[in-house]
Amino acid sequence: MLRVITFNLNGIRSATRKGFFEWLYAQNADIVCLQELKAQEADMTAEMLAPAGYYGYFHYAEKKGYSGVAIYTKKKPDAVTTGLGWPEADTEGRYVEAHFGDLCVASLYLPSGTSGELRQNVKFDFLGRFAKYLAALPTSPKRYIVCGDWNIAHKEIDLKNWKSNQKTSGFLPEERAWLDTLFGKLGWCDAFRETNKESGQYTWWSNYANSWANNVGWRIDYHVVTPDLAETVQSASIFRDQKFSDHAPVTIDYNI
Repeated sequence: MLRVITFNLNGIRSATRKGFFEWLYAQNADIVCLQELKAQEADMTAEMLAPAGYYGYFHYAEKKGYSGVAIYTKKKPDAVTTGLGWPEADTEGRYVEAHFGDLCVASLYLPSGTSGELRQNVKFDFLGRFAKYLAALPTSPKRYIVCGDWNIAHKEIDLKNWKSNQKTSGFLPEERAWLDTLFGKLGWCDAFRETNKESGQYTWWSNYANSWANNVGWRIDYHVVTPDLAETVQSASIFRDQKFSDHAPVTIDYNI
């Protein structure tokens, strides 16, 4: 069994103060993908760089206190790749992948467009480039798990107030159509929905209007996998018993 967790920390230092590592050690995860470190290497403690029992691999943003992704893994990878080859990915610390034989696990932090038209255009450009990247991956015999904050809710079931958010970044028709293509023509799978079809399954909540307490959220954090891995999903869950961030960790057990 392979246990993989993805989690947007909204700041690794903040999440650490809230007990994230104590929780992590109790999960017995094989691989942990993190997003939004909001830290550079000089800000990281020894535990943040390599928690007990894990190797740590990072892609930091050049801008201080911004973005950044990581992978913790119990098994040392055969190889690690950082970046995707264009500025918004490589200067903003948005992608790292680790290779284990024929399995590749990546941590992705896709840009948000909520701050305005400029960043929404950056997001659309990223989506176009990333689709080409995924389409070009050698998916046979390679198997991929791309974990992370994709900043898009796919379907109406994936956010509470979908009717009032159809013109909101993260639920725009163009963004949802992009995921339709990803899970359709490109053949990738939303691993969480392989076993968990329930409503009310959200991974991010606004800091306003008691959204967390009332579970008025969005599901924007995913495990996106190649088709041969979809059938190996044993269980999928979102942890909400303790709050480390405005996101919640998503844990999936794969029969690998």
